[in-house]
Amino acid sequence: MNVEIGKNIKQKEGFSAFVLHPFPPKGLFDIPQELLLKVDEAGRLVGKLDGATTENALPDVDFFLRMFVAKDATSSAQIEGTRATIIDALEMESGVAAKETDADDILYYIKALNYGLKRLDSLPLSLRLIREIHSELMTGARSSHFSDPGEFRKSQNWIGGTRPDNAHFVPPSVLDMKRSLDDFEKFLHSEQVVLPLVHIGIMHAHFETIHPFLDGNGRTGRLLITLLLCHRKLLERPVLFLSSYFKKHQKVYYQKLDDYHNGDVESWMRFFLDGVIETAQESIEISRKIRSLRDTDMMKIQALAKRESKSGVLVLSHLFGMPIVNTARVMEWTGFTRAGAQKVIDRFIKLGILESQEEKGTYDRSYIYRNYVNIFLT
Repeated sequence: MNVEIGKNIKQKEGFSAFVLHPFPPKGLFDIPQELLLKVDEAGRLVGKLDGATTENALPDVDFFLRMFVAKDATSSAQIEGTRATIIDALEMESGVAAKETDADDILYYIKALNYGLKRLDSLPLSLRLIREIHSELMTGARSSHFSDPGEFRKSQNWIGGTRPDNAHFVPPSVLDMKRSLDDFEKFLHSEQVVLPLVHIGIMHAHFETIHPFLDGNGRTGRLLITLLLCHRKLLERPVLFLSSYFKKHQKVYYQKLDDYHNGDVESWMRFFLDGVIETAQESIEISRKIRSLRDTDMMKIQALAKRESKSGVLVLSHLFGMPIVNTARVMEWTGFTRAGAQKVIDRFIKLGILESQEEKGTYDRSYIYRNYVNIFLT
């Protein structure tokens, strides 16, 4: 499965840029038997994950989704150099952040993904949608000063080095990029040509090779994986995210993308499918742990008096979507006074569900559902 995707061609400015051949090139879908077996295994596990995260299998699944998304957003942002953690992002989202961080990169990723999933209901997967997602991802974000949000680049970019002539990789020139993007959009719509997971894997590597934005290409490309998994009906809900796998094997990830544009498509696809298999298995285990924890903590709450149990069930459900809270947040969820909300929190602390993040006596303390958050940190 070695296919010439393109080649470096010297530009009039003196440096060489990668020029992609018309896409898809002949032989791209000549998949060896070993890889087809891996595609089948990956597809089986994605189907198993989809079944494990239905409304019947995982109550309050819409709340849980927020943590799956936050986990992916954190890993994707960290690949690009963001130092903030998922805890920082949860604290910022819930309004209890006590320190300045670059967690906004994570929150913008979440915003862009949610926008893209909703927009798919009314707009086909297209270059227009990709530009819109990029705009949501980069507009106002801390690291977006020169990203031209929502617009494909109008100048040459490069990866590594200080200028194109000493760069690690120089993507297509603007003119060649436009032609390649037209081919790419046609490929997005060629859903009957190749198996869905192969389609998605090639899509990501090809998008990163074109590198059509001044900044945010990696995050946008990883968002597209999730969008395509849902668009191709492999998943009903976005619960399979590969960014943590790419972050875990970051150097290999970059090397395999290099392998792709150097023509070793099989090497990239093997890495991608291994990621799908590993991540699906992890997500299935996360879902199992969530069900177990929910059942355990729900039993604790249902053992309380009727009124206390009713408010407790409500707060617990919300905690699965926002596991770091303060008194004001619980007041918002329940309609209780500050004193009433604090009683609920104190009750949850006694039950071992919440714990304080600050020392006793600190004004407007924040509280964390530690056992739940820890499931996503392993």
